[in-house]
Amino acid sequence: MENTTLKLRGMSCASCASNIEAAIRSVPGVTACTVNFGAEQASVIYNPQRTDIKAIQAAVGEAGYVASAIEHSTLTEEDDEEKAARQAENRDLTRKVWVGGSISIILLVGSLPAMVGIPIPFIPGWLHHFWLQAVLTAPIQFWCGKTFYINGWKAFKRHTATMDTLIALGTLVAYVYSLFVTINPGFLIAQGITPSVYYEVSAIVITLILLGRLFENRAKGQTSEAIRKLIGLQAKSAHVIRNGQEMDIPIAEVGLGDMILVRPGEKIPVDGEIIEGSSNVDESMVTGESIPVKKQMGDEVIGATMNKTGSFRFRATRVGKDTFLAQIVKLVQQAQGSKAPIQRLADQVTSWFVPVVIAIAIATFVLWYNLMGNVTLALITAIGVLIIACPCALGLATPTSIMVGTGKGAENGILIKGAESLELTHKIQTIVLDKTGTLTQGKPTVTDFVTVNGTANDNELKLIRLAASVEQNSEHPLAEAVVQYARSQLGNKPLFGVQAFEAIAGSGVQGMASDRLIQIGTRRWMQELGIDTLALEQQWERLEYLGKTVIWIAVDGRVEGIMGIADALKPSSARAVHALQRLGLEMVMLTGDNRRTAEVIAREVGIKRIFAEVRPDQKAAKVAEIQREGKVVAMVGDGINDAPALAQADVGIAIGTGTDVAIAASDITLISGDLQAIVTAIELSRATIRNIRQNLFFAFIYNVAGIPIAAGILFPFLGWLLNPIIAGGAMAFSSVSVVTNALRLRNFQPKTFS
Repeated sequence: MENTTLKLRGMSCASCASNIEAAIRSVPGVTACTVNFGAEQASVIYNPQRTDIKAIQAAVGEAGYVASAIEHSTLTEEDDEEKAARQAENRDLTRKVWVGGSISIILLVGSLPAMVGIPIPFIPGWLHHFWLQAVLTAPIQFWCGKTFYINGWKAFKRHTATMDTLIALGTLVAYVYSLFVTINPGFLIAQGITPSVYYEVSAIVITLILLGRLFENRAKGQTSEAIRKLIGLQAKSAHVIRNGQEMDIPIAEVGLGDMILVRPGEKIPVDGEIIEGSSNVDESMVTGESIPVKKQMGDEVIGATMNKTGSFRFRATRVGKDTFLAQIVKLVQQAQGSKAPIQRLADQVTSWFVPVVIAIAIATFVLWYNLMGNVTLALITAIGVLIIACPCALGLATPTSIMVGTGKGAENGILIKGAESLELTHKIQTIVLDKTGTLTQGKPTVTDFVTVNGTANDNELKLIRLAASVEQNSEHPLAEAVVQYARSQLGNKPLFGVQAFEAIAGSGVQGMASDRLIQIGTRRWMQELGIDTLALEQQWERLEYLGKTVIWIAVDGRVEGIMGIADALKPSSARAVHALQRLGLEMVMLTGDNRRTAEVIAREVGIKRIFAEVRPDQKAAKVAEIQREGKVVAMVGDGINDAPALAQADVGIAIGTGTDVAIAASDITLISGDLQAIVTAIELSRATIRNIRQNLFFAFIYNVAGIPIAAGILFPFLGWLLNPIIAGGAMAFSSVSVVTNALRLRNFQPKTFS
């Protein structure tokens, strides 16, 4: 199976999205299809052995729309093409609004005397001449409103109906009726009816709807702001070295294996591996980490990050659509094009909305004509029903919020793979946290250093230096922790050379450094060597109780110090756990480590429920056990052994610094690895769902209240009818109001917890 995303053009409402979905699903070989009206995209899963992209595009074309595959060489080209298409559409709408608005003002002024029923001295009577108004209205009717009639006719031929159908019917009825009165006013006079025309109704309604679409189009463009920000991070050119010559080329021309030079203050153009030089790189634009990362030969660099201090050369390992930034953009686009479960109700309504509205309009006309015998009253109410009904607001209620919400997630280093994941996140009741690499840093770190005399002095620093000098010859993870600790304490001081280095399996290491015999290892080994450990027994017991690995350091046969080594907590872990608990969530720790170590870590972060000594193949079962308690469970992990549990959980959250397998199995990825991003993800989900519910409420209430009012339900009680012009304005701006409400999510800010 293959998954592709198509860019759609020609949609005017949620009914169009339903029509396209039906057309694509009818193609043999297509197994799933989701059309997002707000994003103007279709996500299609199909069997490439039974069909292809061209067949799917052809089906969309037969349905009356245009579908194009998104496959360009660079992010910039894709963004520029979409931006240009939107700008062209906005220019066309702007022209039509200006033309329609100018003529509509003339028509409205000319019709005012007839509306109020008395002559107005400064308005000449000829402005309301029927034939003049017919001629003035024609450009609006058949040029400005051309799209409505073309799309309405296409829908009719396909035996479907869309928002364009309603607009075309309403305005065409008003225009044709007015034209009939203009040509044959005697017909109405003979029946005792005063001839009246509604050219201004048709003209103003078309203009208002076009104005609403212009505003809506501009607002929808803002929902993709996060995508544009991500794309804007990309460098525009690169200093490539070919045949010994440095040349500046566009980023689109950078190829795999190219040698690229990056100077201080420049953006790294593509992903690669440093082969010469070193520097500090600011990766905050991608990972959210504010502290620059030291990079040297052999390290990977990420395209779009900022080089801070030194110059270096690197080999391009991923370019174009394969770069880390491009993959992030792709994930965000897929999420923005997906459909949340909460959208199902709106989809069901829009599927029958337009036919029902047409039926209501016909029934309204028949009812009022039979009751009152007044064709004008019947016509006004029927046109009002057709014009005020708006499935667009229902269709936009969910996708626009999803687009903004997933975009805000990306801005905060949170990649949400789909709308369903975003919606489900707000329902989470229990969060299961892996320990190693999730709560902790995932590597041994020296946390305690205790000497016999217990004071920090030059002798203590020398002891650290001696120990690290010997340990640098070992490949053991604990040895690496000692060396890293020494470097943090000694600054630029070099380590000693070592002779006669020896590693004793299961015990420790020894060697001669600065003419001293240095022995580093376990307490048992020290005792086997006959070295007295009594001076540091109490400190050893304390560190052992805390679940730390303790190594002893002896110099010339005498114990001088001990080091406590542990997988240290991430700085944000305790704060994140407390913040999640304040949100009312149950916190659980799941680890393969021994219970003592697990209890120590759990105590430090404030977690009370622990599953310890759990084998990798048992982790998914533990998650399922919690789910059987009726809880909605999120699993947070970073390793390959976490992948089954991530997949089992209702929401899988992967640490972005972890393995590709874990990230692939998850629903949400935290790029930076900072656990406080979980808090942000949950609060963003809650804010997004709250925004969607507001949109759906307003969209439903608008139609539930608007259609009966347009049908004249208030006329028997108040003698008040809804002018179709007001109905057109209300319909046009209902969609704008929904999109504008969704855009408020752009103001979402993650909370900072202390």
